[in-house]
Amino acid sequence: MLLLLCLGAEAFAHGVAEDDKGFIENATGMQLIPFIYLGAKHMVTGYDHLLFLVGVIFFLYRPKDIGVYVTLFAVGHSITLLYGVLSGTHVNAYIVDAIIGLSVVYKAFDNLGGFQRLLGFQPNTKAAVLIFGFFHGFGLATKLQEFTLSKDGLVPNILAFNIGVEIGQLLALSAILIVMNFWRRTSAFSQQATAANTALMSAGFILIGYQLTGYALLSGS
Repeated sequence: MLLLLCLGAEAFAHGVAEDDKGFIENATGMQLIPFIYLGAKHMVTGYDHLLFLVGVIFFLYRPKDIGVYVTLFAVGHSITLLYGVLSGTHVNAYIVDAIIGLSVVYKAFDNLGGFQRLLGFQPNTKAAVLIFGFFHGFGLATKLQEFTLSKDGLVPNILAFNIGVEIGQLLALSAILIVMNFWRRTSAFSQQATAANTALMSAGFILIGYQLTGYALLSGS
């Protein structure tokens, strides 16, 4: 399912629907509710963010632990989303999205115990989630930077977009946790967990390959 999700053309585009593009470019003044909606929609349909979240919560069982990691991720991507758009800091979208794909690979590899076997120690997972959260935020920022945003109401609209992203994250996370909790109760979970994280890591590699290919084609043109 993860691989099929990544192979879809719409998923690869990871863009914004035509109707949404028109609204964003023509919006002036405070448009809080629409931007909240757009932020939530972007997160719920953001396959790369969701794959990373699946990896982050895969072996987290206590609500407190889930809350800590999700908060770290939210803080990270909120900082760079707001900073990237409001400061006008531009980063290459292909490179950022490739790093986001790397975050999926990293977490799946971590879930498989790869660092313990390869390096003999466990890197700080909280720090990794926060750092990758920064890159996910820049990934969100690059999507908004594709448009000419009106200065009138820009700050409240971007804040509203970020609030929408958090709402979308909570909605997506709730659905993921419901499915995960049912799956964890099955006797096959421990056996299927390895295959699932292998598939998750493969999906991350596909994302990296696609983005680096796009970067190479852009550089060569």
